[in-house]
Amino acid sequence: MLPRNWSRALLAAPAVAVLVTATGCASAKDAEPEKKTFSFQGNTLDVRSHGIPTDLVASGRDDVLVTRWFDVGLGADDEASWELAKGTLDLRAMCSKLANCDVRFKVEVPKSVKVLRNGRPTDLKGAKSQAAGSPSQAATAIRTRV
Repeated sequence: MLPRNWSRALLAAPAVAVLVTATGCASAKDAEPEKKTFSFQGNTLDVRSHGIPTDLVASGRDDVLVTRWFDVGLGADDEASWELAKGTLDLRAMCSKLANCDVRFKVEVPKSVKVLRNGRPTDLKGAKSQAAGSPSQAATAIRTRV
């Protein structure tokens, strides 16, 4: 005979499995890309992505182009923001409730700009002004969790 708590847990497990399955599996690979361009006049850009995988790419641009792939499972409430203020590019995305979400960013910056990750210097490898398509197309980019 199982302890009382164990039997309750075993009875609840199928219900939890159904809920998790019903929310669907989110995948940034399947998401439509969203793009936002920021004018940037500074010499240093600090990218803060809060643990979200982010490709940083040096390009021939004069501005900063951010591409976001954000997929949310069924039943989730999503929250996302991206803003550039005072030399800091703040990238956020999350979902709530019992659901999953998947997000990736690609940030294209002018080659002359020094880029920081969470206030720390980083090196960029860059594509030659390659247009953003899907996250996997940035072959020369650096994928990191910031």
